[in-house]
Amino acid sequence: MLASVNRRLLLYMLVWALQPGHSLHSEPSNGTDPVESLEKAAGDWVRVRAEAGRIESEWSSQQRLLQSMAGALNDRAISAEAMRDLLLTKTAKDRGDLADLETTIKASESGLQEVGEHLKAMDSRLPEMRPSLPPRLNDALELPFRSLASTDITVGERMQLTTAILSRCIDFNRTITCDSEVLTLASGEAPRLLEVIYWGLSHGYALDRAGGKAWFGSPGPKGWQWEPIPDGAGKVSKLIAVYRGENEPRFVEVPARLSDSHAGPTNASSP
Repeated sequence: MLASVNRRLLLYMLVWALQPGHSLHSEPSNGTDPVESLEKAAGDWVRVRAEAGRIESEWSSQQRLLQSMAGALNDRAISAEAMRDLLLTKTAKDRGDLADLETTIKASESGLQEVGEHLKAMDSRLPEMRPSLPPRLNDALELPFRSLASTDITVGERMQLTTAILSRCIDFNRTITCDSEVLTLASGEAPRLLEVIYWGLSHGYALDRAGGKAWFGSPGPKGWQWEPIPDGAGKVSKLIAVYRGENEPRFVEVPARLSDSHAGPTNASSP
């Protein structure tokens, strides 16, 4: 392109020099020497040609650089596409596993929701049985019952609390528990420190050694209740002594309920 421009410029200068009135041998009409004009035009042409050559040289070098950069970018694009295809191939199984896992999670969420509904139905019955629990166990379950009444707990937390309550009840029912305990035996009475022994969840005995009194405890129609045992302090004292190993093992006759929980206590022998 630059060569074409140079040829055109040279052609115009020659045409100008050969035009009438611009001959190299004619007299100047305005006092200008045609040789000087030609020299000036030739100088201008040389400068233009030099500038055109410089621009052409710069463009040639930059063109090679740009072509090199374009080639490198094209190679990188090809490499990136190959890497993308490789990753898609390698992760095809993982993406399939993720889709299966998402399906499993949705199914688990549905099942978890059903479990949550069953737990709520079960938990609604737990507070109903709480008043019938032995006072010692009832007090020990205060925190789990309070947490279970919250509406902000998750299904997992609800299951843990429900399991904890039922497990404590099962463990308590499998053992005989004997220790000192502060009890309120009747409404309106002041709490008192007594020795208490429980036969699992079924019944228990309370002893006031200083007062010479004993009580029989069991679940009643309104929850756990204590009933006085006439002349029963000595029997309950012997029962506690045998349990603690302070006396030789023997049968001790004390009141108990064996079938109807709402019937009155009957005498039974406990080893």
